[in-house]
Formats: sequence, C-alpha cells, structure tokens
Amino acid sequence: MHLVRLTWADACAVIVSAVGVYVAFLILVRLVGQRALAAMSSFDFAAVIALGAVMGRAVLGYTPTLTAGLLGMGTLFVLQAVFGRLRRNRRLDRTMSNLPLLLMANGEILHDNLRKAQIVEDELRQKLRLSAVHRYEDVAAVIFERTGAISVLRRGESIDSDLISDVRGWELLAPEHIRR
Repeated sequence: MHLVRLTWADACAVIVSAVGVYVAFLILVRLVGQRALAAMSSFDFAAVIALGAVMGRAVLGYTPTLTAGLLGMGTLFVLQAVFGRLRRNRRLDRTMSNLPLLLMANGEILHDNLRKAQIVEDELRQKLRLSAVHRYEDVAAVIFERTGAISVLRRGESIDSDLISDVRGWELLAPEHIRR
C-alpha cells in the first residue's frame, strides 16, 4: 500500500464500494442462510479467504492506499455499528437474519430441514458426538442457530416455550419436552 492522498472522488468511491459490498454480503448471507456462518470445513475456510480478498479488492479499488484502506475499514465499522443498532428492533432483526431451524425433534432427524440449512448428516452426527450424545433417543431437539452454531437439547429436561418460540419447526417437539 502506498501512502498517497485520495481525491474526494476516490474517497467517495471507497465509501460507496464498502457500503455496497457490506449490503451485498448481508443479502447473500440471508439468502444462503446460516450455513455460511457455521463452523468451517477446509472448503468453507478457502471460500472465506477468497471472499475476503474479493471484498477487500472491491472496496479499495485498483490502487489500494493506506488512506483508502483506513477509510474502507472505518466505513465497515460504522456500518456494523448502524446495523447492530437496527437489529435491536425485533421486526428488523427478523428481516435481516434467518430464524433458528429445528434439525432434530424427539430423536428423529428432520431431513428436509437439514437440506434447508445445507447441513449434511455427517456434520449433525459430529455435533451430537461433541455434545456427548450416545443415542438419537437422548435428543429432544437440535437447533441450527442464527449464528450457524448447532445447539443440542437433551430429553428429560423440559424446555421453556419462550426459549424456542422463534425456532422454525418448534411445534414438532413432543409436548412433554415443552414447559409453558
């Protein structure tokens, strides 16, 4: 990077590019779903590295400078803060983010929901093992969270209904698992 002055037009181009890339990223993550944010395989890691390079290049333009880099980074941080505040509104938050999704209910795998989440059964089994689950029957619910994390809730413990009210498919859980 060069320590070169930016013209006002170049500075505006960096800001507009940063806003465009940020908004496009949010839209794509919304369309692709939480899987884009889940624990990464080596393929996911390679994709994230490539994505970061493409996004950085798009924001900084043809001749990146230190000034353009700082301006782009500052713009991204401002956008993060603004969208963080917007997400405090529950309706806006639900519009901007995918809701959690039930992947297993009452010890049964919900294959349609696995496909929606773009999770393969091997990943689900790995998460169950990491959660010290020994049998499918031990599982009350497995939830694919908004962050891409997977939560495992065991049988034998009641789940507060307000804790799972935002989970798509929660009504499939057996009534004995839910405390109202």
